[in-house]
Amino acid sequence: MPDSDTSRMGRKPEQHAHGAAMTSFELLRNAQFKIGGEDQLSALREKYSEEPMEPEDKRRIDTEWQRLVADMHIRTGTLLKSDTVSFLLGAGASKECGGPLIGAVPLELERNLLRDGVFGKTKLGIRAWLKCFYLTACRLAPQDNAIPANRDEILQRRSALITEPDNAKPLAVNFEVLLGLLHKWRACLPSVEGRLRLAGDPPVDLQANVIRECIRRATLALAILCKLPTQEATQESFDAYRDLLRKILTRPLNLKRANVFTLNYDTLVEQAADAEGVVLIDGFVGTVFRTFRPESYDHDLYFPGETTEGRVHRLDRVLHLYKLHGSITWTADAPTWENPYGIRAHSDELSDDQPVLIYPTPAKSADTLGMPYTDLLRRFSAAVVRPQSVLFVLGYGFGDEHICAIVRQALAIPSFTLVIVDPNPQSNFVAQLRKEGDRRVWTLTGNTFGTFGGFVTRAMADLSDESIRRKVMDTHRALGKAKEPDHKEGGGDV
Repeated sequence: MPDSDTSRMGRKPEQHAHGAAMTSFELLRNAQFKIGGEDQLSALREKYSEEPMEPEDKRRIDTEWQRLVADMHIRTGTLLKSDTVSFLLGAGASKECGGPLIGAVPLELERNLLRDGVFGKTKLGIRAWLKCFYLTACRLAPQDNAIPANRDEILQRRSALITEPDNAKPLAVNFEVLLGLLHKWRACLPSVEGRLRLAGDPPVDLQANVIRECIRRATLALAILCKLPTQEATQESFDAYRDLLRKILTRPLNLKRANVFTLNYDTLVEQAADAEGVVLIDGFVGTVFRTFRPESYDHDLYFPGETTEGRVHRLDRVLHLYKLHGSITWTADAPTWENPYGIRAHSDELSDDQPVLIYPTPAKSADTLGMPYTDLLRRFSAAVVRPQSVLFVLGYGFGDEHICAIVRQALAIPSFTLVIVDPNPQSNFVAQLRKEGDRRVWTLTGNTFGTFGGFVTRAMADLSDESIRRKVMDTHRALGKAKEPDHKEGGGDV
């Protein structure tokens, strides 16, 4: 993405997420903000149930909208001043940059597999690993007639994806779950020459090398789709990542470093950090040969005063990044003394022979026992259960039980606050949270505040703004006094 600081700093928030100016009335109608399930905007929405036509009425709603945005900045700014602040990014955060949603098999991913898995010019053949891919999908969704089950159906599917791309529907199978089943099958085989046979519909009869090749091909195909932003993505969608990091870094330096946890495989956070001059502590050390060393998360960066005995100062442009499900820049090597976990991070282009290390089965907590996922999840859990901790969840559907379990654990801490940003939450987990009516749970939905770009540009505070900072400090101070016990001098009860 080309640099665009001038345009980025000069645009209006209403133009950021959607590319076209929206009226205050439209922004209000698409804004949803609930605390503990209670709608905070219902009164204002009822007041302006119809779009005003008179100039004076339009000016009035513009003023009301600006007050609402200022109030949101004070609210989120107060949370940003909490002792421990963490962000959890899901697939929805990358969607505006062209990121794939893998609740089903992405069509472009399937096209790439078909391109490589069908061979011949006259009499077409099907590679064994491609048959394995569709067989796995059939085992996960045996009643779905849209999933090819034999050679002829695979070729028909290929033809349909080429000739009728607009009418094609993705296979109704969670792609991560599909990868997870392939890994389980491969783990059942004790040797590279093993063979797996399973009864059922359809039956399974696969050699270990075929399963291994299917895993490699499918993983690489996903990694290619995660090279973001795409050429079709707008500059504003990437700038939202830059704005996010910039606003996080306006937190006071006397507070703990902010944590950015992501379940995505892409490198959008890393690219935004480079563009903003931010140093990321990401669990890897080294310059040419970067290896996973989780103890590096306990390090910090300072620079000295003007003399050798002067005070040291904390470097202000530092964030902690945790990629909970791996990354397209991670590869698996054999463990050595220099690389004890056998995990390496690189910035090279992907190649066919690189074993890309992305988490295959996030829906199964039993599969999180390997490094580096154990250490990353432990640190996520430790961050959110600290006193006065806030977790902003952006674009995540709470589909992973091990993540939900950690959030449930955090909700047992009275001072914990959870902010969920999602245009249209569908998970039972969020529905249950709303039903509980817990006022420590905030939900921002709709297109105004609920998208990644909408939240960052419209609802998230910039604490470098002096007026916002002053109001946030007053609010933060008032909340602190409200929590103090009321005792007379000398310790007697009132």
